[in-house]
Amino acid sequence: MDNETGKIRITNDDLELAAQSRHAAGDSSAETPGYGSVAPEPALLLEESKGNFFLKGWVYLGLAGFVGAIAAWAICEPRFVDDGPQLWGNYLLIPLMLTLMCVGFGSAEGIVERTPKRAVLRGLASLGLGMVLGFVFNFIANLIFNVGLAILSGMGGFTSRSPGLWITRGIGWMGFGVAGGLVYGLVGQSGKKCAYGIVGGILGAGLGGVLFDPIALLAGSAALSRAIGMALFGAATGVAMGLVESALKDRWLYVSSGPLAGKQFILYKPITTIGSDQSCDIYLFKDATVMSRHAVIEMQGPRAVLRAAGALTVKGRPVRETVLLSGDVIQLGRYGFLYKDRTRA
Repeated sequence: MDNETGKIRITNDDLELAAQSRHAAGDSSAETPGYGSVAPEPALLLEESKGNFFLKGWVYLGLAGFVGAIAAWAICEPRFVDDGPQLWGNYLLIPLMLTLMCVGFGSAEGIVERTPKRAVLRGLASLGLGMVLGFVFNFIANLIFNVGLAILSGMGGFTSRSPGLWITRGIGWMGFGVAGGLVYGLVGQSGKKCAYGIVGGILGAGLGGVLFDPIALLAGSAALSRAIGMALFGAATGVAMGLVESALKDRWLYVSSGPLAGKQFILYKPITTIGSDQSCDIYLFKDATVMSRHAVIEMQGPRAVLRAAGALTVKGRPVRETVLLSGDVIQLGRYGFLYKDRTRA
């Protein structure tokens, strides 16, 4: 009571204390703000164009391809011979490049999502698949490339400055993109991810192959030209995979607030799990209010059904089960999500 006016004053602290008392007493209505209550401040939500730059798919996949390609060059270049008897570096350069790129693509998501166990397991799976596919697609690419060279020779010949040679190499190297995209989808356990990865890999690898010879001409040094050309090839493949996957996605969650702000989770699987356990498809860390398996999103034909085992809100209202609509904002602890659905737009 105000001693000067004789009126009763109720502060925000008084309301919060009352709500806590009701909750401790088992009054479930304390969870839903009623008339006269003070709602908590909503988390700041970011638009899809903002957020952490390095959490964007095309960025981390591009970096993964770049690192894998340049690592293979660094390993093989000392034992690579341009003129004279070939050494093991000549035979292993391309297969190893593709293998390490696959390892990068497979483990990249686990790294940016801070799930080391997933990153290691997918990286090891990618290593095995990449080693096999690296040699297989190296043989296929060489076969296509040699057929193309034979065609160019029959048409009057070519030089290192001939655009026909550049295009022929690009067509041959598209096979490497197929392998990278295939491994990316296989370790992600998704047919759609395979398809998007293959399309992106073909586009990126083809571009990298076309630019390889012009880069060699500009660099002057054989070793330097290989380093630049392979780095560009790896980065272009990863960037294209990420861009194609993002452009063709149909249902996804964009993290609009929290430690993963800027990351998008494409909903490929029939059931997507969300929680603080690293085995969940969407792992939420640094938040004690998130349960180990807090919620799931189940695809039922055109509908996406959200079921919650713990507290969360959709459009500001607490829910246990609801059908998500495109544009719905989900708040779960310190994390905010924006649900988007092109299939029902």
